[in-house]
Amino acid sequence: MTEHEQYTPGPASGAQVRKDGEKWTLILVRELRHSPEKVWQALTDPVHLREWAPFEADGNMGMAGSTVNLTWVGTGTTLATRVSRADAPKLLEYNDMRWELEASGGGTRLTLWHNIDRRFITWGAAGWHISFDVLDRLLSGNPISRIVGGEAMKVAGWQRLTAEYAKQFGIEAPNRPPRAAQN
Repeated sequence: MTEHEQYTPGPASGAQVRKDGEKWTLILVRELRHSPEKVWQALTDPVHLREWAPFEADGNMGMAGSTVNLTWVGTGTTLATRVSRADAPKLLEYNDMRWELEASGGGTRLTLWHNIDRRFITWGAAGWHISFDVLDRLLSGNPISRIVGGEAMKVAGWQRLTAEYAKQFGIEAPNRPPRAAQN
């Protein structure tokens, strides 16, 4: 049995959607048992990002004004990305994402704001949910390999998780994956 077969995501939690016409923002909050400094490194260092994030970066993302190329797994498309804000270890912004890290109970409250096409917001929530689980295990010293894109959709519990997020958001879950996730 592979580590992906052994992994099952927990219930949908810590997510909400802000709707502004066609612009929807997914907001995810996760409590991690690790220091903000350790979480910051996982959010900015390309070696760490390759272990858990749904994209790869060709450089460190920890400095405002820097430009890195991000490649979302499964798309083959690389985007030049300018880091607009980087206040270690508290705030990171680039493209359509904003990360806030707040010391909380000996760990970190990690909050992600991500603008996502409203048709795929439940998949975004489920995908980030799984990525955050992988991140937590990585930081705890019990890593499992990255589970993103089409691989995430094969995880036991994916359908349940997307349905739970759809119910929380008051929308219908999409019935077909985006083209990149099908690859």
